[in-house]
Amino acid sequence: MSNTNDIEANDIRARRPTSPHLSIYKKQISSVLSIFHRLTGIGLFIGFSVIAWWMIFWIFSKFDPQIYGMMNNLIVRLGLYALSMALFYHLCNGVRHLFWDIGYGYSVPVMRKSGWSVVVVSTLLTIVFWVVIC
Repeated sequence: MSNTNDIEANDIRARRPTSPHLSIYKKQISSVLSIFHRLTGIGLFIGFSVIAWWMIFWIFSKFDPQIYGMMNNLIVRLGLYALSMALFYHLCNGVRHLFWDIGYGYSVPVMRKSGWSVVVVSTLLTIVFWVVIC
């Protein structure tokens, strides 16, 4: 008896209309920035965990200059640039979400402007940060 119900349920699922797939959906800046906000959160967790372990390793090696010299590696530098960009992006987009939480910025033109401003401001903050640091 359950096999008949399973076949009928599968037949009903096959005849149901499907929603548009991501390949034909026009991506909006809000959805793209929301996805990147989540990805940068994950990236920040992983990146700062790696930095914390690197610092612990450096401390327990009695401040070996060779371990500190890894900072001059191109891949490490690019990772630090990406981590700082993720930090500033996550910060700026978080402030944008705080404004949404209090009820401001829900109109489409304001969402578009605030979205692009998040991208521009986070990029500028990253550049200024590295110019000041270096």
